[in-house]
Amino acid sequence: MSRDNSKPRQIAKANPGSSVSESYKKLRTNIRFSSMGQAVKVILVSSAVTGEGRTTTAINLAISYAQENKNVLLLDADLRRPSVGQAFFRSSRTGLSDILIRQSMPQDTIQQTDIAGLFVLPAGTVPPNPSELLGSEAMRELLEELKEQFDVIVVDSPPASSFADAQIVGAMSDGVVLVARSGKVTKEAVRRTRLGLEHVGAHILGAVLNNTSRGIVESNYANYYGYGGDHT
Repeated sequence: MSRDNSKPRQIAKANPGSSVSESYKKLRTNIRFSSMGQAVKVILVSSAVTGEGRTTTAINLAISYAQENKNVLLLDADLRRPSVGQAFFRSSRTGLSDILIRQSMPQDTIQQTDIAGLFVLPAGTVPPNPSELLGSEAMRELLEELKEQFDVIVVDSPPASSFADAQIVGAMSDGVVLVARSGKVTKEAVRRTRLGLEHVGAHILGAVLNNTSRGIVESNYANYYGYGGDHT
């Protein structure tokens, strides 16, 4: 089971011509424009609470970049309830956590998917100290190493309101995309999540508002891209 009570879906692969797949492509474009000319290689996808479609967004954003002929790594930094490996039918027995404790090497752990240009680094063994591992110097060194190998790194994380993990990795990332599900999360919860991420120096690129029929919504702190349907 995924953290969102349903298996995250590869919509951009299964239905590349659908309106939802086009939304991910537009999100990819919006990220490019919102970066203000700065290089954005590491993109953290986060949300305030569970069940907002965070992992599905991370997966399909990564697929969208790969469809642009980029060399892409989808990194599962949810060391508490990982599901990225499951979505690609990839083994999660070893992964990020095992690399960080020096029990595995990246070249032995990163797995190629059946999508050209897309690779997955599963979360690996669930550790007793996720926040400490993610905030370690080993994590910083790993990201720097991976940035030399991949054009884009899309990172999935636990909900930001529940754990410090998202803030920790957000501070190491080039930008953060917030995912909010219409009708599930309050504006105040999203605001607190944004402020928490900005407090540690994370750069908010924008936000995805899903499960809505609304289009692009401008706010005073982020660009929202909305897409219809229940895509958790």
